[in-house]
Amino acid sequence: MSNEKTVKSALISVFSKDGLEPIVKKLNEQGVTIYSTGGTQTFINDLGIDVVPVEEITSYPSILGGRVKTLHPKVFGGILNRQNNESDVKELADFEIPQIDVVIVDLYPFEKTVASGASEQDIIEKIDIGGISLIRAAAKNFADVTCVASVDDYADFLEIISKNNGSISLEDRKRFATKAFNVSSHYDSAIFNYFNQNQEEVVLKISETNGKALRYGENPHQKGSFFGDFDAMFTKLNGKELSYNNLLDVDAAVNLINEFKGEAPTFAILKHNNACGFAQSETIHQAYVDALAGDPVSAFGGVLISNTTIDKATAEEINSLFCEVVIAPAFDDEAVEILKSKKNRIILVLNDVELPQTNVRSCLNGILVQDRNSVTDTIEGLTYVTNNKPSEAELEDLIFASKICKHTKSNTIILVKNKQLCAGGTGQTSRVDALEQAIHKANSFNFDLNGAVMASDAFFPFPDCVEIANKAGIKAVIQPGGSIKDQLSIDYCNDNDVAMVFTGTRHFKH
Repeated sequence: MSNEKTVKSALISVFSKDGLEPIVKKLNEQGVTIYSTGGTQTFINDLGIDVVPVEEITSYPSILGGRVKTLHPKVFGGILNRQNNESDVKELADFEIPQIDVVIVDLYPFEKTVASGASEQDIIEKIDIGGISLIRAAAKNFADVTCVASVDDYADFLEIISKNNGSISLEDRKRFATKAFNVSSHYDSAIFNYFNQNQEEVVLKISETNGKALRYGENPHQKGSFFGDFDAMFTKLNGKELSYNNLLDVDAAVNLINEFKGEAPTFAILKHNNACGFAQSETIHQAYVDALAGDPVSAFGGVLISNTTIDKATAEEINSLFCEVVIAPAFDDEAVEILKSKKNRIILVLNDVELPQTNVRSCLNGILVQDRNSVTDTIEGLTYVTNNKPSEAELEDLIFASKICKHTKSNTIILVKNKQLCAGGTGQTSRVDALEQAIHKANSFNFDLNGAVMASDAFFPFPDCVEIANKAGIKAVIQPGGSIKDQLSIDYCNDNDVAMVFTGTRHFKH
């Protein structure tokens, strides 16, 4: 196996011609024989460069509307032969098969075609057959062949052949092969996932090629990476690079605020994936002031998010708080300049992007997958189980509290009054502990809980929670229901003029 290989021939067959011209010119300058097909052949000819049509190798025309062009033994024999194998070399001579040293292929844009909303017929036609076969063959035979399988690798390839006068090392050939198999495996996963949209096959195939190394993971001794299109989700206006923990908090913030999309101005402050401040008001400025009042201590170093434009007045208030990230669908120009005064503060414009419909997480020696929790409780879906019915204002507060509760770590209790988060009990091992934590926090920040409402992410197995809440001044409760002892809680509420409604939907968040 020779380490260095000098390129003497190349097969080029690409869908996108972007960035191809300088490569073709350099190969021609170095005396490389170029083989090509269809549109790529025309492109090269138009550059005034000689090209050998693949049909001259195969003695067979492109058939079936271009579906079959390169699938021929004389093409794949030229790619797959082992140059240090006497039998392979003899067969190439016997069958007049030309040696192919480089394969440059760009696959049909299957994922882009799916994303465009094209018809099934158009999508099927974008399943590349010849190209994917060329990639696999060339990458397999990296000992003798260089495979360039993506436009993203053109510049790298051009630099190598320019610097080394057409010579490519074994190390580089294997590196290109690795990239090629990444392209082919991702392509096949995308096709399978398109066909398996109804999940007829219980199979998980995840392929993310857009990855970015983070400074570290949850803690400095852990490695971390983010795979996804962050730039599609956000336009970053200012600040340092986001950390692993920043990204988790941003994810929690976006999912929470999406529950209030299109509603009155709403502001959330999150810490460790939970809302520590949340409010809705007539102006975003007042919503922020009310949200901060919910827990000004925890807000330090938090992630802030708004469901509407952040204006100058709100930015001036925010600027006095140390916070890691500020997110909104838009910012006034003056607001941006104010917030930029802290150079490390991350400012993100939230774009309107659909989030994945499945949640994936590692578990034991495998992976857990579930549907996204897409159920949002509504007034129309409530069941009124007590004699005392909530007022209209209480109903609005109950739904408001329920939406926050859905996005808070279990066990959780959320206390709300006048569309302001008074306090939350988060991540507790018992629901009583969660409620007592919430009441303690609300009292420590001088909230009057008389007339407040309570939301629980799961049912009450005993009447103790409604009793504790009632004694704290809470007169309306929203919970899923479903306990075999629901009647005990209902009876307590009826005896003490507390209104309670059931949603029928549990919102555990572990």
